[in-house]
Amino acid sequence: MNVESIMSRELITLDIDDDLEKAKHIFDTTSIHHVLITHNKELMGIITDRDVFKHLSPSVGTRKETPKDTFLLSKKIHLIMSRGLVTAKASISLNEAVLLFDDNHISCLPIINNDLEPIGIITWRDIIKIVANNYKNKRSDEVK
Repeated sequence: MNVESIMSRELITLDIDDDLEKAKHIFDTTSIHHVLITHNKELMGIITDRDVFKHLSPSVGTRKETPKDTFLLSKKIHLIMSRGLVTAKASISLNEAVLLFDDNHISCLPIINNDLEPIGIITWRDIIKIVANNYKNKRSDEVK
C-alpha cells in the first residue's frame, strides 16, 4: 500500500504572510491539527494547533483580552512556522512513511509533487486508523 491511497487531498493551506488570527480561526473551526504553509504554491513550512496556541494569550477572545493579545493575533505565520520539513512523494509505501514518522519524530507528513507543491498530507492518526482497521478485519476473519 502506498501513501497516495490513504493521504488526505483536501488541504487547508495558509500563505506565508497570513497572520495567527487566520490560523487560529482554522483550528477553532475544523478538526485538523496541521496547516501547510505555502508561498506561490510551493510548500514553505507547517504550523500546528499547538504552535498557534503557544504564541497566543489564553485571554484572546475573552472579555479579559488586552491590546497586546490582539496585537499577537497579527503576528505573521512565517515567524513561528516549522521550516525544516520532512516530506515525501505520493509513491512511497506506507512502511516507508512509518519509518519517516519514527526516525524524525514527526506527527504529519506533507506529500509533495516534483514542483514542491503540497498535494496531500498523512498524519500519525491516519496510520493508527489503518493499523486498527487491519486488526479489526483480521479478528473478524478469525471469528468466521
